[in-house]
Amino acid sequence: MATRIHWTPAAIPDQTGRTALITGANSGIGLETARVLASHGARVILAGRSRARLDEATVTLRADLPQADLDTLLLDLGDLASIRAAAERVAAAGTLDLLINNAGVMNIPERRRTRDGFELTVGTNHLGHFALTAQVMPALRRSPSARVVTVSAIAAKWPSGALTDLMSEERYRPMGAYAKSKRANVVFTRELARRLAGTTIDAVVIHPGAAMTNLQQHTRGPVARALTGVMERFLMGSPEGAAWPSLYAATSPDVRSGDFIGPAARNQTSGTPKRVSLPRGADDRTEGERLWATSERLTGVPFAI
Repeated sequence: MATRIHWTPAAIPDQTGRTALITGANSGIGLETARVLASHGARVILAGRSRARLDEATVTLRADLPQADLDTLLLDLGDLASIRAAAERVAAAGTLDLLINNAGVMNIPERRRTRDGFELTVGTNHLGHFALTAQVMPALRRSPSARVVTVSAIAAKWPSGALTDLMSEERYRPMGAYAKSKRANVVFTRELARRLAGTTIDAVVIHPGAAMTNLQQHTRGPVARALTGVMERFLMGSPEGAAWPSLYAATSPDVRSGDFIGPAARNQTSGTPKRVSLPRGADDRTEGERLWATSERLTGVPFAI
């Protein structure tokens, strides 16, 4: 019997003529996602909050892909004014075919706030992407076939991710706040998919599995750092492999709106990314509508479909 060849990024269809916006594209999973899409002909907009790091990422990509069609966009997901300015530029520029909500923060030791007063983790990972997606919707509508891919995490399934005390005002736990933000990514995507039904835009959420990226930058203390080293060596994959679910969700014709896509196994490159089970209750319409209304109220951004 012939061995079945699983999906790899080589299977991605030609992306010439399509434009992708990737948040957090200057490093890690975002940078690898940008590299692969650019190598398949897409025009890629790298979004991030540091001009120097965006320029460095562009140089890195052009070293391997001299003909790559790249642009950069200053975007601070913890600042609604920055999000509005970036979205206005994207919406005014033409058509957007792929929006990959990839950027995120994790394990912030003390409770901190965004410029607009939101708890930093949920404010960045969920509210920032909610506001961005809402405001680039005009550009997504111009595409004959657009996708919004939001990067969640395995933490979305943790009990500590319940969407109560969303701003962690009663109690702040670094990884609890992260779990809330990642569950919010899933609940938001499922609600977005329902509202986009019948349009030319799909919404997909993914988790990348475990990989060593800049998310681990807040690991503190010798024991924690030693544990992280062990995890990096034996348990965690690479940013290259961790980008596979994002790339598959963004480009595969087999993906459906509302899907939750994860890696085939701990070794992300061992098989085709697959649909995975949702966090318990994440598809509840009441929770989806409540989070949507709360996100509109907090950000002051109406989200019209």
